[in-house]
Amino acid sequence: MTALWVLVMAIVVLAAFVVVGLVLGARALRQLQESKTADRDRREQTVDDAMAKVDDANAKAASVRAEAAAAKAEATAARAEARRVLEDAHGEADTILEHAHRQAESDAEQVRAAARRSGEREVALLNATAKEQAAEVERRAARIDERERLHADEVERLVERERRLVAMDTDLSAREAALTVREAELAGAEDGRRRELERIAGLTADAARAELIENIESQAKREAAILVRDIESEAKHTADTRARHIVVDAIQRIASEQTAESVVSVLHLPSDEMKGRIIGREGRNIRAFESTTGVNLIIDDTPEAVLLSCFDPVRREVGRLTLEKLVLDGRIHPHRIEEVFDSAKNEVERLCERAAEEALVDVGITDIHPELATLLGRLRYRTSYGQNVLKHLVETAHIAGIMAAELRLDVPTIKRSAFLHDIGKALTHEVEGSHALIGADLARKYGESEDVVHAIEAHHNEVPPQTVEAVLTQAADACSGGRPGARRESLEAYVKRLERIEEIAAGKVGVDKVFAMQAGREIRVMVRPEDVDDIGAAVLARDVAKQIEEELTYPGQIRVTVVRESRVTELAR
Repeated sequence: MTALWVLVMAIVVLAAFVVVGLVLGARALRQLQESKTADRDRREQTVDDAMAKVDDANAKAASVRAEAAAAKAEATAARAEARRVLEDAHGEADTILEHAHRQAESDAEQVRAAARRSGEREVALLNATAKEQAAEVERRAARIDERERLHADEVERLVERERRLVAMDTDLSAREAALTVREAELAGAEDGRRRELERIAGLTADAARAELIENIESQAKREAAILVRDIESEAKHTADTRARHIVVDAIQRIASEQTAESVVSVLHLPSDEMKGRIIGREGRNIRAFESTTGVNLIIDDTPEAVLLSCFDPVRREVGRLTLEKLVLDGRIHPHRIEEVFDSAKNEVERLCERAAEEALVDVGITDIHPELATLLGRLRYRTSYGQNVLKHLVETAHIAGIMAAELRLDVPTIKRSAFLHDIGKALTHEVEGSHALIGADLARKYGESEDVVHAIEAHHNEVPPQTVEAVLTQAADACSGGRPGARRESLEAYVKRLERIEEIAAGKVGVDKVFAMQAGREIRVMVRPEDVDDIGAAVLARDVAKQIEEELTYPGQIRVTVVRESRVTELAR
């Protein structure tokens, strides 16, 4: 196609040259006709020029024809090349088709082989299944034969028993006839004896019967009174004994250990060099740690260990986790302490949630409001007279459940009442009132039943108990708190004294944070620098010390330290 277009273009160019030559020739002829009077030489020269131009045009035309011939030759060669390429393509296509046929035959053979192997496997599997089914049929036939044999034996035994029953029926009929005759004889003898007795005693049978009945009735009333008295006495004794047995059995089956909360935690260090990094330059790290966490950090001569002292177990656990993370990280400075403190605080909250979930699983309670579960998690670090409140709730629920099972009562409801009876202790520092009434309001708010609510509000007799759930909740609470080693009065009084010390300092104007440290022998008061100046800090320390002396009783002395710190932060860009 390209060669044809080249040929056409060559012809067009040749035609253009011919036309141009003809036009020029015509123009020259006109000039010759118009200038007949011109000089012959000039005319000849013009004719020569025209002839030269014609010759030039003829040469160009010849060149164009030669180019057209070459283009035609190229077109012919191109068509020949195209035919050769087409023949090669046909040959290659035939080769590819032949190869494809061979590959298809090979694949088909493989598929047939695979199908044959699969069929053989299926046939083998079917044969094995058939053999197993045949064996199973044989076993079932054997069992059926055994059952038929046993059935035949049973039929023979039944026939033999029927023969014995018929013989016994005949014997009984004979005995019954003999007994009838004997009863008739005994009735005649009884009438004769009664007439003889009436003659001897001088009383008729009715009078003797009335007198006998009167004597028997008086004797029966006396024996009945004695029996009632004995039954009442035995019932009282049995009830007391059974109640003691139920309570003792419930307590003995609850083998929960009791560990009093300590005010000191020990953190082991990889080396003593870490103590210097914890203290920091001029003690800035330890001051930042104590002011941020509220935990007193004691660094003494104990090798590779430091002590964390705080009466608040939640705060102490947060401080311990904070210091542990700082030691593992190795970067200890005030800003890093604040970051790690927030992380440790969140981790302690997650631990509380996990403790609540474990307690619920231990007791067997699944359907509970999420807010109640959150409040239960707070009780993990709460103590009552040295007894962990969350463990106390679990123990109380188990004791109440055992007693309810012994008395055949509603075990799930009673366990739920006992488990939730101290839920109000999670909010007693936030809401005014008794923890029993607060817990009842919480349970009612979050959809607990009225039996559970009444058991909670009545377990300390703020409300008189009216149901068996309330009574058993009281009993289980007393069992858990009154068993040997469960509680310790001194720890509760100690915690209350520390809480009161913090309350006294927190009630002053300008106070930001208050921390009781050194087991209550030191109180550290953090004030806002914009509200309290240096003189005001001294006055505040004196006022707090004076109020503590007037309101509290404590051994030794208590140091009051007021910390006023100004911090300025700028960014270097």
